[in-house]
Amino acid sequence: QVQLVESGGGLVQAGGSPRLSCAASGRTFSSNAMGWFRQAPGKEREFVAAINWSGGSTYYADSVKGRFTISRDNAKNTVYLQMNSLKSEDTAVYYCAARAYGGIALAIKEWPYWGQGTQVTVSS
Repeated sequence: QVQLVESGGGLVQAGGSPRLSCAASGRTFSSNAMGWFRQAPGKEREFVAAINWSGGSTYYADSVKGRFTISRDNAKNTVYLQMNSLKSEDTAVYYCAARAYGGIALAIKEWPYWGQGTQVTVSS
């Protein structure tokens, strides 16, 4: 069992740079690949970013590449999503996800553990 709790969301201005956090408990955090997904109103959930178990490999969706940075601190059992230059189209519920295998996967079905999400609303 893995429990994930997101934090750091809220109302932010366009161009802002919030940082989302995801605290993990239960299964050994250091063995998990971690990911961020988002779901905007009326749209399907989509992949945003992922990081492998060691932090040595990352992958980003084209829509956020160059603006968002995923990182992890295994000593704190926490993964982060640094969001820069926010746009109105970034408005969504952001979900943290984990998979027991340490490698990155892009498909939603490959991620068995999910947080409940945190709302990010970009004002403009």
